[in-house]
Formats: sequence, C-alpha cells, structure tokens
Amino acid sequence: MKIAIVYFSGTGNTAKLAEAVLEGARSGSGVEAELLAIEGKDIVEGRYANDAVLASLDAADAIIFGSPTYMGGPAGQFKAFADATAGRWFGQQWKDKLAAGFTVSNSPSGDKLNTLQYFQILAAQHGMLWVTLGLLPNVEPAGLNRLGSFGGAMGQAGQLELSDLDKATGRALGERVASVGLKLKA
Repeated sequence: MKIAIVYFSGTGNTAKLAEAVLEGARSGSGVEAELLAIEGKDIVEGRYANDAVLASLDAADAIIFGSPTYMGGPAGQFKAFADATAGRWFGQQWKDKLAAGFTVSNSPSGDKLNTLQYFQILAAQHGMLWVTLGLLPNVEPAGLNRLGSFGGAMGQAGQLELSDLDKATGRALGERVASVGLKLKA
C-alpha cells in the first residue's frame, strides 16, 4: 500500500506535523509512504504545475492533505494545488482512494475545522473515501487529540512550537490511514 502526504507549510510547523504523519504511516508493515511538499516555485501566475507530484498522487492508494489554516481556510498555495487537480477529478483518477487531512494554526481553534472540511469536500468531489482521526479528545495516551478534532489531525503553533502531543496525534492519523488501507486491501 502506498500513502502520499501532500502539504504546504509556510513557517515549517505544518511540515513538522507532516513528518509525524509520515512516521505513523510508515509504522504499518507493507506500507510505503512519502512526503510531497507544495512549493511556491511550482505556482506560476496563480497556477500550480508539478507533474511529478501529481503522478505520485495518481500512483498512491491514499492521499493525506495538509495545510496551515490561514484566515479561516487552507493556504492559498494549497488551494492552487487543489485547483490543479481538476483534470484528475474529470477523469475520476482518485476515485476510491483513501483520503485524510491535517492542519495547524496559531490558536487552539483558529478555525482549523474549516480547513479539514475543505479537505473533506475536495476528497468527496474526487470520489475518495475519508478516514477520520478515530480518537476521542484527550484520551489515553493522555493528551492525544487535545484539540478535540474528529475529522483529522490538528496542531497549534505559530508563536508556539508545535507540541509533542500534536505530533503524536499526527502520527496516530498516519497509523490510522495505514491500518484502514491495509484492512481494505486484505
């Protein structure tokens, strides 16, 4: 099973959460996982273009989306990437792939739920199957899912360093996507 984690990170905090998700995804036997960064140099006149990244996503069994939450939604760079997937939508190339998501913002809420819902709608339009975080808030191990999200992993950073608990929640998301994917392949 192949998992691709595609994300944009403005300050490095979302990249740290992406690395934690990657670590969790790789913990499953028989799982190959990779990070695919959305970079500003791939956006020209508002259009995202990186055929290698898109080809890696086409080859994946699961795609995990990540972006910081800026002004109540995903970063513009992520949105430019999402808009560039319209050809895949038209051809239904990602239909029945697994999907999940994660986000980071400065405050405990920061309207991160809106970013996760954006990812869920993007996945739904592609005909993908959304994998939730699957953790109750603040349960054992103590502090996982401390921000209380059900739709995906959330982290708090900005003025703060991304917490170890938020990274552990990201690892749990990666583990869950790998676990669900392996169950479906069996």
